[in-house]
Amino acid sequence: MESELAEIVEGSTRLLVPKESLSEKVPPKEPAFFNPRARVNRDFSIIAYSAFVKNFKGPKIFLDSLAGIGARSIRVANEISSIEKVVVNDVNPQALDIGKSIAKLNQVTNCEFSENEACRFLSLHSTRDGRGAIVDVDPFGSPSRYLDCAIRSTFHGGLLSVTATDMTVLHGIFPEACQRKYYGTPVRTTYGNEIALRLILGCMNMVAGRLDIMIVPLFVQHSMHYYKAYAKILVRTNTKECMGYILHCDNCGNRKVVHEVEHTCNICSSKAKLAGPLWTESMHDKNFVDSMISEEKNLTVDKSCATFLEKCQAETEMPPAYFTLDEIAHRKQSAPPSLANIIEKIKGIGHRATKTSMNPTGFKTDATISEILSLV
Repeated sequence: MESELAEIVEGSTRLLVPKESLSEKVPPKEPAFFNPRARVNRDFSIIAYSAFVKNFKGPKIFLDSLAGIGARSIRVANEISSIEKVVVNDVNPQALDIGKSIAKLNQVTNCEFSENEACRFLSLHSTRDGRGAIVDVDPFGSPSRYLDCAIRSTFHGGLLSVTATDMTVLHGIFPEACQRKYYGTPVRTTYGNEIALRLILGCMNMVAGRLDIMIVPLFVQHSMHYYKAYAKILVRTNTKECMGYILHCDNCGNRKVVHEVEHTCNICSSKAKLAGPLWTESMHDKNFVDSMISEEKNLTVDKSCATFLEKCQAETEMPPAYFTLDEIAHRKQSAPPSLANIIEKIKGIGHRATKTSMNPTGFKTDATISEILSLV
């Protein structure tokens, strides 16, 4: 097996990865799956976990339920010194053998390896003493089948991080599948990635609610085919109204949060579309993002992480559903305005506006589409 592996470095960790995964467009699943393009996503995990574990009171155990070769979990063991124990689980014994070699290569001693189906693994860790301070679920496709056992295996006050890669479902190409997996329906819009993340959080919230548990989203991150939500798990009932719908009007571009089902645009009276039910509150916790920003400086991660986190920090208090420069230009049938310029103009008429981490040409504001268009 050694001959089929290549050594690469991520963060401050040396990884042994299947050679083909570095050259093939779609990384092969044999002998084990590894996606080199998810490096920045793993960087964000390291920053988030490092920031989280600093203030966590309790055993600092990390459970990786679908670890593959253990790239994320062994980086956690190697790069976050305050983590006491890492449990690397996968159903593929070949992947775990590679993981053991990586742990040895980095002289990591606080790793345990487990060969089990993910839900069974998580169920084994859902006892009072077995739970994780941080639990990671990173499947192919939808995480929904794992949410029940993942929530049960997360310590009270612990962090659950969940990945989804089923883009076609979350972006409205298969709305019935989305309804089935996430309990909500998307709408195909320019801000579809934000709707997708809100559907994931909404699903986590509904599953947690059934167990008399509440989630507190701390941070969300996305790249092309990859969405990840980080939420704190609290053993208490959520009394706040966090769920609702995003009403979107194709005709005039209006979008707003509603808590009851309605289908008429309040600006132009056209028939509007409804995305949801989904999470309507903030997806980022300001204090947590602040702690990630200060933690990022001490870690070996991609330079793009800092810029992304600064945008997250600015948009924590903003309403859902961003606008893009292209969308504004298309509606005005003119050249796109500059991002800084339009934000400044919106602030000039007494509204809030900021860049968004969701889209390089996107901005969030509490101004309406008609107010924005009148400024361009």
